Amino acid sequence: MADREAHRFEDGAQHVKGHAPITTRGDVVIRNLRTLAGWGAVVAATATAVTATIGASAGGPANPQPTGPQARPTAGQGPKKQTEPRPAEHRRIVSSILGTDVKYTLTALRSRTDPLAASVRLQVFTFDNGTWRETDRALVGRADSWFWFPLTGRHAVCAFSTSSTQPAPVAVSMLLTPSAGCSPTQNFRVDNGRIVPA
Repeated sequence: MADREAHRFEDGAQHVKGHAPITTRGDVVIRNLRTLAGWGAVVAATATAVTATIGASAGGPANPQPTGPQARPTAGQGPKKQTEPRPAEHRRIVSSILGTDVKYTLTALRSRTDPLAASVRLQVFTFDNGTWRETDRALVGRADSWFWFPLTGRHAVCAFSTSSTQPAPVAVSMLLTPSAGCSPTQNFRVDNGRIVPA
């Protein structure tokens, strides 16, 4: 313990070799009061913010409810009701071409009434006279039962299996959400260009 010897100097401060000086009790009390006063300001500000938040959410008048559909002006068209359906937005998720004459696609269709919801459409095309012609289409799952952003983001397709046999089996599994993971696999058969649920 020789290296931890305490020495008292003329100014009354006590020093330990290799450490910061130890001050007298009066200095410690003043420093602690300053620290506590700083903490008190933080606590008071936090308490005020919590009180204001609780007061705004618990007391006071309720938010007014709109009496009818709200209008928003658009350039040159006059007011447009928010309740009108939006134009259909779609995005191809994946496509599979088998040989030179059969193509399968999965397309995300954004809901017209809920911007977060979507449907998934399976389409079958055949190549005829130099162009792809749709022969059939079917929904994967129910209408508007998927989420738009996971469907149109990376890793949207968990499984998409196609075949060129007759009848052709098709298996589809899509991402529900990143936290929920993939949907159960839905199976279809394509017989002469027509989709039949399996």
